[in-house]
Amino acid sequence: MTIRHGLLALLSQGPRYGYQLRAEFEASTGATWPLNIGQVYTTLSRLERDGMVAPGEQDDQGRVVYVITEAGRAEMERWFSTPVAQSDRPRDELVVKLAMAVAASADVRPIIQTQRTATMRALQALTRAKRAGADGPAQRLVLDSMIFHAEAEQRWLDHCEAVLTASPQTQETRQS
Repeated sequence: MTIRHGLLALLSQGPRYGYQLRAEFEASTGATWPLNIGQVYTTLSRLERDGMVAPGEQDDQGRVVYVITEAGRAEMERWFSTPVAQSDRPRDELVVKLAMAVAASADVRPIIQTQRTATMRALQALTRAKRAGADGPAQRLVLDSMIFHAEAEQRWLDHCEAVLTASPQTQETRQS
């Protein structure tokens, strides 16, 4: 997701000013993507330049509120209707780390075990946060996604261990 599209989605609910957009963005993402207020205003400036938002009236405290334009709504709808391609997702550092460890003939078992422990701790913390209650369905979905990713990572680590245990190259590395 881009900040640009997130701000358009929030503005589709009505006029907002920068600090309000920042707070709602962070709340909607379960604080997993903190924004710097400079990012918000830079993005708003670009959206305004591209005709996707327009500055509206000032609120009673003198803050300029922004409104989404028809072009902005069309861009948001396009974003909502377009699936996220696997290649558009960030590189996974853990995958790269394990691949490089194998390529360097390092003992991967302690790397896997260290990650498994850290992932289990994260999974427990996420589960506690979910039980404590998310502030609305958006945060619940974010927490559920993070939990599912952590569970999938645990399964993937088990798979890596099984593959590497069965691999003749890995067995040679351990004997060296």
